[in-house]
Amino acid sequence: MTHKEKAQQLLHQQYHCSQALFGAFADDFGLDLKTAFKISTCFGGGMRQGGTCGCITASLLVLGMALGFYDAQDKEREVYGNRKTDEFIKAFTERMGGAVYCRDILGKDISKPEEMALIRKEGLILQKCPKAISISIEILEKILSEYFKDMKESNLDLTDIPENDEMQTILKGINKLRRFRRNVNNLIFSSSREIGFIQFDIRKFKIVNDLYGEKFGDEILDFVIHQLKECCHGDQFFVNLRSDVFMVVTEYDEEEELVEFIRRLDAQISSFKSVKLQMSYGVYTVEDKEMEQRQMEDRAAMARKAAKNNVLTNIVFYREQFKDTLYNRKFIEENMQAAVVERQFLMYLQPKYSIAKNEIIGAEALVRWKHPERGMIFPDQFIPVIEENGFVRKVDYYIWEEACRFLKKCEEAGIRSCPVSVNVSRVHLRDDACIQVLSDLLKHYRVPKELLELEITESADNQQVSRKALQLKEEGFTLLMDDFGSGYSSLNILLETPFDVIKLDKKFMENMMVSDKGKLILEQVVTMADKLDLGLLVEGVETKEQTELLQSIGCDQVQGYYYAKPMPEEEFFALLRKQQAGGFHPVWEERISRQ
Repeated sequence: MTHKEKAQQLLHQQYHCSQALFGAFADDFGLDLKTAFKISTCFGGGMRQGGTCGCITASLLVLGMALGFYDAQDKEREVYGNRKTDEFIKAFTERMGGAVYCRDILGKDISKPEEMALIRKEGLILQKCPKAISISIEILEKILSEYFKDMKESNLDLTDIPENDEMQTILKGINKLRRFRRNVNNLIFSSSREIGFIQFDIRKFKIVNDLYGEKFGDEILDFVIHQLKECCHGDQFFVNLRSDVFMVVTEYDEEEELVEFIRRLDAQISSFKSVKLQMSYGVYTVEDKEMEQRQMEDRAAMARKAAKNNVLTNIVFYREQFKDTLYNRKFIEENMQAAVVERQFLMYLQPKYSIAKNEIIGAEALVRWKHPERGMIFPDQFIPVIEENGFVRKVDYYIWEEACRFLKKCEEAGIRSCPVSVNVSRVHLRDDACIQVLSDLLKHYRVPKELLELEITESADNQQVSRKALQLKEEGFTLLMDDFGSGYSSLNILLETPFDVIKLDKKFMENMMVSDKGKLILEQVVTMADKLDLGLLVEGVETKEQTELLQSIGCDQVQGYYYAKPMPEEEFFALLRKQQAGGFHPVWEERISRQ
């Protein structure tokens, strides 16, 4: 019997909402129903005052049993529990149309005898409460299912969760991380020497996995852990944070000693069988021992990410200006939900042009964030953050709808629409719901599928791209491969995936203008696209010389600042209207005419 079924059964047995809901989860926590009913007795009917719905209080009891803390010093678990509490209440409020009080849900105040009599007479509890119970359980089950995923990147304890193989596997990893952090904390406050946090990963580990297989990749990770055991002694602690990311904490006297330790470690783990491994090391040296340990780890992580982009060295020490990155991330995560609700995210459109026709043939939908206090926040500041935390899914859905809304607006205004392409992020490649979302949007706004094109980045996972692309193609969508040539597997993806158009990465334009070899490669790409019957669009066109060269080698479709920057949808709408009226000139022509 499901939680919903148990709860509804108990409600019909005349247990109130709080008892019914908490009782439905009793078995999960090894409680008998008698004990569960006693614990939740006093919360029904909004604590008998028509106040906060008993479903909310019972749900918070469930969350407390699952992820609550009992150690007053366990601040991480406290913060995590608070966050999930806020998440539940927000979701409940939204789904109940803003109602959180018992009197609002029932339409009558249970604290007043005359209204209580009407509640009983009209049977309002069995009419209204099942919905609140069902919604509460749906939200709870979602939060609890995500709980174990969150555990992989936290130090929260799972010892009070019922045992099964999956949970015990997770528990093993979490407890290792927990022990690591406790040992490090003791080291920080007991050592008279300097303390260094070293976080490192294996560069291009994903490529190794793709080339040699996941089993080989797992062998590499086991090898790294073995070498860490050999290199780390005494008060040197290490842990595998996730996949190919590792953390080492060690004592030292001089920075050179720390660098030498990293070099010895690198020499030990840089070669596995026939594969030469390259590492990126980020280092944070502790200055303030009162700082939260997770902040220390975050600073080492920022340095590691900087090392990944550094061609001169693979060891980067944290610098104070890296804090801006941390503060920016915190700001984004605290404000991204409100940005959607308050429509702070804006759709900008960058035109696509035909050189031969000298007209707009389409547009790419891009996202901008106009914050009421910070002003315009550009994608390079917030996209990496929301991609990492998964919120990009909601932002994509938002922009998809804006694109459909725009296309509908064009139709209603009698303007001949041109296709608008929207980006499909990596998270959607693992999300089967995206096809249904797209279909529902097109149906709701009555937009033909050929007018909403989908751009998939070339750097995404091959298998996921191919699987999702086939599904989207079967549904009748036009598919564009974005940033062709920016990754290592462009040709492989073309072989496996039914793209309609390839968008050439702007780096091709840069290389073409500085070397004959660059021009030759571009010519071959144009020929290849023609023979494969693929459309070809070149991004990053910024000069007249580039345009003329592209035209000379048979490339017609372009996108770039020479023609137009991304613009608010109102400006693009005006351009389309002007083009249809016959008085249109590309932006670059207008610019020249004013000179």
